[in-house]
Amino acid sequence: MDIQISIQPLLEGLAIYVWPFVRIGAFLMVMPLISGSFVPTRVRMLFAVVLTMVIAPIIPTPRTLDVLSVEGLVTVIQEIGIGVIMGFLVQLVFDAIALGGQIIGMGMGLGFAIFVDRARGVNIPVLGQLFLMLGMLIFLSLDGHLALIQLLVMSFTNWPIASNGLGMPVLTELLAWTAQLFVFALKIALPAITAILVVNLSFGVMSRAAPTLNLFAVGFPVTMLLGFLVIFFNMGVLTENVSAFLTQSLSVVSQLLEP
Repeated sequence: MDIQISIQPLLEGLAIYVWPFVRIGAFLMVMPLISGSFVPTRVRMLFAVVLTMVIAPIIPTPRTLDVLSVEGLVTVIQEIGIGVIMGFLVQLVFDAIALGGQIIGMGMGLGFAIFVDRARGVNIPVLGQLFLMLGMLIFLSLDGHLALIQLLVMSFTNWPIASNGLGMPVLTELLAWTAQLFVFALKIALPAITAILVVNLSFGVMSRAAPTLNLFAVGFPVTMLLGFLVIFFNMGVLTENVSAFLTQSLSVVSQLLEP
């Protein structure tokens, strides 16, 4: 008596969780706050498993695909691309915030004050790290992490697994949104940079009137003090700008998910 065991039901059962896990795992690789190197890989894997267990039963059931086939390989690449793009669009906002802080720090003369950014593994000015931390706190206060998870769930409905979710319109929108990074950074740094420019012009006029004046001994402390005062009085505007940038980034992700 021959006993035949079919693994098709097992593959179908695993497909319910495996394919969503690929997109969710890629999303957590670049999601703000979690993608940093200070978060252990095991913790990210745990988050991905927990989110998969919660999300998989409520999304459309994916069709069974052979991972070792060409179609399965293409699907894996596509799911990774969708997850990375969704997280990358929001991560750009934090990069713009850090860039704005770096521009202000360089203008104030704080370019020598370097801090190791463990989230990216590079050295950035302390002021840029301060702005980045403020942006993360604002992101959490606006429940941005919950909004991102909600958009992730919506993506499985509007971009089903093994469908043609990625296309030229999506990539074009991604490139257009990447250009906004410099616009955001300029809006954040513009008030402080304008004030510092006025101070530098004033010291330039003073140096012509009094050539013996030591600009390095006088100008450096005044420029730094004025920069801190501008940042302090401009903190409310900074919060509004960061909130607007984060809201706009979430709106762009939502528009990309429209069928």
